[in-house]
Amino acid sequence: MKPSALFGALGALGGFLGVAAGAFGAHALKGSLTPERLGVFETGARYQLLHALALVAVALALEGKVSRALLAAGWLFVAGQLLFAGSLYALALSDAPAWGTVTPLGGLCFLGGWTALGLGLWSK
Repeated sequence: MKPSALFGALGALGGFLGVAAGAFGAHALKGSLTPERLGVFETGARYQLLHALALVAVALALEGKVSRALLAAGWLFVAGQLLFAGSLYALALSDAPAWGTVTPLGGLCFLGGWTALGLGLWSK
């Protein structure tokens, strides 16, 4: 599978899951979570959606010339969605505050992904 197709599909999947998580939070969780925990869940959904779009941007950028920086950006955005959004979902839905220690790793992945995307686009 071409990297552009892979990251495009992963971006679409991340967008789908982000919308589903947002709807789940707004409707199913509204009465069962504290406002603070619901806010944590919504932050996960928001960042997942934003970075799903970033993955689609990576896919489009890879249509021309494949570069290591763009590939790194794609994988960092995927890892960031799993670690950042995933840990926020787990933190909001469980009584395990240890999930909060994973969130910054996802944030670092997002920062690295944006840096790599910038470098990859600059080199085009």
